[in-house]
Amino acid sequence: MEQLTDLKAILHSKRANIYYLEKCRVMVKDGRVLYLTQEKHESKYWNIPIANTTVILLSTGTSITQAAVRMLASAGVLIGFSGNGGTPLIAGSEIEWISPQSEYRPTEYVQGWLSFWFDEKKRVDAAKQFQKSRLDYIEKVWANDRELQSYNFYVDDMDISDALNINRKIEKASNISELLNIEAQLTKKLYKIAATKTKIGEFVRNHNAESGLAGSAVDIANAFLNHGNYLVYGLAATTLWVLGIPHGFAVMHGKTRRGALVFDVADLVKDALVLPLAFICAKEDVTEEQFRERCLLQFTKHKALDFMFNVVKETANVVEEVGNAIPEVAK
Repeated sequence: MEQLTDLKAILHSKRANIYYLEKCRVMVKDGRVLYLTQEKHESKYWNIPIANTTVILLSTGTSITQAAVRMLASAGVLIGFSGNGGTPLIAGSEIEWISPQSEYRPTEYVQGWLSFWFDEKKRVDAAKQFQKSRLDYIEKVWANDRELQSYNFYVDDMDISDALNINRKIEKASNISELLNIEAQLTKKLYKIAATKTKIGEFVRNHNAESGLAGSAVDIANAFLNHGNYLVYGLAATTLWVLGIPHGFAVMHGKTRRGALVFDVADLVKDALVLPLAFICAKEDVTEEQFRERCLLQFTKHKALDFMFNVVKETANVVEEVGNAIPEVAK
């Protein structure tokens, strides 16, 4: 089997590509991973540069060969099967990613993570740090992105400044439930701000909105939010796979879903990047493909993967330094 070292490896935090494919066959031809599309009078092959790819989402009407899966795994590419428009994410009967199999994942980050994870107070402290990092990233992105500023997303505007001014609330929170409530209230305010600035009408979040269907700007914004969020989930899953931290060791969303740490890491960048762009693209009435392309450009422009990696690594190491030894139950 071709090993990752045989490829021109690019660090996952620097990779640029996410692929969403539908009505095609993913296969290996002449030593490369390609996808084959059928048109009226001809078939076309398209190359996938696997060494610069983080995630492939396979939607309706797709198939993939075992040889392609083998090569994708050797390059560390995560595979997800999804419905139309990237949602919902399915793999068999579980909401999960198909991760490359490798026993050579780093151990220092999962060990650092476990050194605090079994202590509830330290887990709350880590969750607080995640929320602060999330706020810092929103402020940094919105202070420097001209596309967002063209729609009046300025961090020093009173409505945005007031919404983001929650550090004191985060510090005072004593448990995860309080932090989840603070997080939900912030996102709700940001939805309202984005709807107001883009003038798309009164917004109500619909997590079941489907892509590709005609509807109002609010319906389209909901569908774009769902689609963009799943792209971020792919980046988060990639981050955790590379660092060797299982998805079940969440700090915020760990009560009901075993993949919860993926959602924790994705939340670091979702509100900063996907949320405003979903509303802007709904206002501009762009296609789903155009929205996806603009999401990927934003991820690269604002180094979303780099940021995710840094926050997770810092959380594992910093908390380990200030914490006690790994609890007996974790050994």
